[in-house]
Formats: sequence, C-alpha cells, structure tokens
Amino acid sequence: MTRAPMVEQDITASLKVRHMSLIVALADRGTTHQAADALNMTQSTASKMLRDVEEIFGATLFERHPRGLTPTPLGEFVVSNVRAQLSRLQRFSDEFHARRAGGYGTLTVGAITGAAPDFVARSVAEIKRKRPQLLLSLHGETSDGILEQLEAGRIDLAVGRFSAERHRHIFAFEPLAEERLTVVARTGHPLAGAATRLADLVDCSWALQPPSNPSRQVLDAAFDAEGLRRPTDSVECSSILLILHLVQVSDSVALLPEPVVQAHRRAGLFTKLPIRPEIKLGGFGLVTRRKEPLGGAALEFRDILRARAGL
Repeated sequence: MTRAPMVEQDITASLKVRHMSLIVALADRGTTHQAADALNMTQSTASKMLRDVEEIFGATLFERHPRGLTPTPLGEFVVSNVRAQLSRLQRFSDEFHARRAGGYGTLTVGAITGAAPDFVARSVAEIKRKRPQLLLSLHGETSDGILEQLEAGRIDLAVGRFSAERHRHIFAFEPLAEERLTVVARTGHPLAGAATRLADLVDCSWALQPPSNPSRQVLDAAFDAEGLRRPTDSVECSSILLILHLVQVSDSVALLPEPVVQAHRRAGLFTKLPIRPEIKLGGFGLVTRRKEPLGGAALEFRDILRARAGL
C-alpha cells in the first residue's frame, strides 16, 4: 500500500499513548486480532486505530500479509522508538507513585556479571544506606543484554562495555575499572597444578559463554594467537550460575571474572589454573544514553561509582 505524500505535521501533537501501545502490540503479536485482545479492544477498533496512526505518520508502518502484519523498515524504526518511550513512561509512573507514597524515587541499573558481585553490589549498598526507601532494581546480564535494555529505555544506566560498534554512537562511556579473568576448575581436577598453558587445555572439556560475550571472544582470540584449535568438547551457556554449577560437578573448566569465582575459591570448591600468558579483557565502565540527562537517584549512583573507581 502506497500513501500519497502529506504535509509534515508534529507527530507528537497527535500521537497518544494508546497509539503507541497498539504499535508495540502489533509488532509483538503480528496480527490485529491478537493485538486487540492484548489491549482489550475489538479488532475493528484496532484496525481503525492503525489507519489513524499511519495517517499521523504519513507512512505505512506495517505490511499487510494473509497471515498477519510485519513492520516496514520505517515501521521498525518507529516500533523501536515507541517501545523506548513507553518504557520511560512506565518508569516515570513507577517513580511518581513511589514519591507520592513518601519514597525516594526509583533507580534501575544494569550490570555485567563481572562487575555486579563486588563493584556494583558495594555501590548499591552505599546508595541504599543513603536512600533507604529508594526502589532500586538491579539487572545482571552480559553487555549486549544490558545495553539492549538501556537502548529500549528499560534501565536508567548500565555498568558494562560496548559489544557492538554502533553503541559508540548512541551511548556515552566513562571508564571505571578493569575486569580480571581467571581459568578455574573444580578442586581435585586432574589438571589442577599441572596446566600452565592454553595448550594444556585444548582437549579439556570447557563451559563456554556464547560467542557474543566479550570473555568468550578474548578466549577464542587467545587460542588463535597461539595457533591452537579452539575447544571442541564444550558446552555453551549464557547463564553464569549454570557455568559455576557445571564446573563444580564435572571436569569442565571455564574462563570467568575473578569476582564471580572468589567465593567458590575461598570455600575450597574451585582451584585456579595459572594459565600464562594471562587472558585479559578490557575494562568496564558507566554507560548512559547520549543527550538524555540522568535523574537524581541515577546521578547520585553515578557519583558513588566514580568514587569507588577512584578507590
């Protein structure tokens, strides 16, 4: 369906929250029938509202197919931005209700696993001492996961690193600390005390993070740099918790951030394999959306992170 050019108008003056909810529902559900059910309206109402929305934008946002709808390239741009705006409105609503109830607002933070156990956890404890009634939500994931949430407006700020080149254009980055990696195995592992080079671990069973994970990327690069084949006896797992359990109950080895394995080593469950040369990963930092100011709680948390980085 091709639309005639329209005189440009201020989209924000006509677009309503109900319109934005429909756009996201159509993208997620794929049909006007399912989107209408999700929004508790009739299918005819949803179809008419979609026509109204496309009139507001002066463009076709969804291609109509016999089995449903798919966003056009321009529609994908609209869906991404509308989804982020709805997330921001929801966070505004949550914070408003928290403040009206006598609280101190809300704060949602994303953190990579290597930073969360120590650096971020201590910063969270500090801001909670200062703001006991602050509603704080902490999301721990890989960098690509938390930056996806940051881009969508579901979190206020992130502690991580860029995982794609495009992140440099949409986010600001402020270095905070280095992330040290270590190769670990269960206590009593046959290679404990014997493995000192990556070559000793080529035929070993590995518990690996996904290829998109920076830790996995530097491990693959280390094997390549030494002219070794990458491990073929491996299990890929996106959950750090499951990797920790796998190392504990099997002969698998893993490359993990030191803060993540410290408790297991102190408890005598893990042993460190002193692999040389050391496998290094670039530092992590504070990641925020460009040209978007932080709220009061986020600013205070940023300052706490900066102070801890100085320590």
